[in-house]
Amino acid sequence: MAKITTIIDIGSNSMRMVVLEKSSRFAFNLINETRSRVKISEGCYDNFGNLQDAALQRAFNSLQSFLNISKALKSRKIICVATSALRDAPNAKVFINKVKNELGLNIKVIDGVKEAYYGGMAALNLIHGDEFVTVDIGGGSTEFAFIKNRKIEKCISLNIGTVRLNELFFRKDDFDGAREYVLEKLKEVISCGHEIPSTVVGIGGTIRALSRVIMSKNNYPLDILHGYSYSVDLNKYIYDAILGAKDNDALKYLGVKKDRYDTIKEGTFIFKTILDELQTKRVITSGAGVREGVYLSDLLRNNNNVFPANFNISVKSLLDRFQIDEKQSAYLGRNAGAIFDVLQPMHNLPEKYRLLLVIASKVHSIGNSLNFYKSNDNTFDFIINGLNYDFLHSSRVVVAHTIKFSKKSLPKRKDLKEYEQLLPDIEVMQWLSFMISLNLLINQDLSCPKVEYTLKENKLKISLEQTIFMIENEIEKIETPKNLKVKICYEDCNS
Repeated sequence: MAKITTIIDIGSNSMRMVVLEKSSRFAFNLINETRSRVKISEGCYDNFGNLQDAALQRAFNSLQSFLNISKALKSRKIICVATSALRDAPNAKVFINKVKNELGLNIKVIDGVKEAYYGGMAALNLIHGDEFVTVDIGGGSTEFAFIKNRKIEKCISLNIGTVRLNELFFRKDDFDGAREYVLEKLKEVISCGHEIPSTVVGIGGTIRALSRVIMSKNNYPLDILHGYSYSVDLNKYIYDAILGAKDNDALKYLGVKKDRYDTIKEGTFIFKTILDELQTKRVITSGAGVREGVYLSDLLRNNNNVFPANFNISVKSLLDRFQIDEKQSAYLGRNAGAIFDVLQPMHNLPEKYRLLLVIASKVHSIGNSLNFYKSNDNTFDFIINGLNYDFLHSSRVVVAHTIKFSKKSLPKRKDLKEYEQLLPDIEVMQWLSFMISLNLLINQDLSCPKVEYTLKENKLKISLEQTIFMIENEIEKIETPKNLKVKICYEDCNS
């Protein structure tokens, strides 16, 4: 696969492009994302499905700009897919041929089931979850993919979308007709023969816009959409408020962005109807969709379309990009696990915190590359936004805080105030802070020393093969949680 790849997705409402750079066999990172609201299907439902000249010209001009960006970024491979708008339009081939002849770009029109599959691929690999159904609301269609046990079990595409509903029903204020139309289409999902999960992973601009409003209303501490999770029952009032908004000023007051005024009501109407019918309890927002699914289908084609077990794309990408020494990273990871395990009788933390401690230990030095001074603070800011994929928001916040407090003093309650709704109890964070601080101290001279840990009567004995003055000099300065005592010993130490 090419080192730099461009994926373009031509949707009914928006055209989007991502440029992704591969850093190792399965790792990659985003280097550009561009969106253009060309509204290519505008007016088509009033004209027997035919795409209109003005809309096609907007799309052509945007593609021209997308290709300029791709070329400037030295992309070696371009994959362009088109969804509902072009697959439904009788005159789509005219546009496809024009783009091929004048821009040299081949557009692949994918059917609805394939579109659903790509959305499912993105969620399966880039969202933290085991069983869910994806819902991808576009301008012309809505796609569903049922995910269970790291497999896509079923894909469905329905002709319900924001632009389609607007032109067929909302312009005529025929809301009853719109509801009957959506419910009739949803029968295919309800009766598909698969158990409906209680969790929906939402894909697409409408659902991201809704999530942003909900985040604001709940004073959510992170400004990150991908992976944001919320209760449907507790936030239905926000859907109702958007649907009841009388004008754009009311939408603005609710927190809806200007570029969503024209489709937010239709999208909210569709999403709320789906959630009600599927009896959904929780929504997880995905920042990834068809584009990432197309890329992953290419990247993982020889690996059953899933990342290897215990592989984390975000962590590996960071290690690659910042060229963190593999030997040092591996040592710190192993040592973190050993420290966690030996102290288990005292901290009694769930296994998930072991993984987060290992991750924090591996990537803690990223801040050195950004600016050696204030390294922990730099890493904190970067990790909050840098652990993009397959991470719960709470997990990335825990990792960031563990790194931030990898120093001699333990964090206090006031230090965790800003992110307290995403963090565990102060005692948990103090244990993680101590364990990573000890881990980094043991390898302070980067010699990866051989070390053994034993715990007896709340005393942690650290046995080293040889004297390391830097450890001896600093160990007593580390604040320990609870009644833990720490002692350095060498091979001839029997106490």
